[in-house]
Amino acid sequence: MLPIVVTADHNDVLTTKATRVPRVDDGIRKLMDDMVETMFSANGVGLAAPQVNVPLRVVVLRVDNQIYQIANPEMVRCAGEQTGLEGCLSVPGLIGEVTRCERVVAKGLNRRGKEVRIKGDGLLARAIQHEIDHLDGVLFTTRVNEGTLREIETVEEAEEADAVQAV
Repeated sequence: MLPIVVTADHNDVLTTKATRVPRVDDGIRKLMDDMVETMFSANGVGLAAPQVNVPLRVVVLRVDNQIYQIANPEMVRCAGEQTGLEGCLSVPGLIGEVTRCERVVAKGLNRRGKEVRIKGDGLLARAIQHEIDHLDGVLFTTRVNEGTLREIETVEEAEEADAVQAV
């Protein structure tokens, strides 16, 4: 399991654009595996390599019991609009409403280094966009709809935040 970098650490890795992966090798596959373990341990929906202090363009996602491990992800298509609650493992204790695309197509390299395309809507679309933002040094707090960012105050909000924590 890898330690998660949080904003209170004042680590520039969270606000700096990550470097492309030149090729998917055993080291990148190990990173992906470690990130999946960390994501599960933290009850997250997604995790980007900068969140574990690795400035590379690698993300892992868990949506509808499916695991995605992607190097160099990028958006190909984005359509529609959805607004929903987001939180982040690197910004503990805060949640807010964020408007994002409802449907997306993203491409990247799978753990074998082969190009893949991922189509998603709803939570998967939101998670893909959130994690790609991390790779570009953008935190969800900069995208929060005005007036909706707040601290988690109740058990109900904490449970709701757990459902969106890494999205």
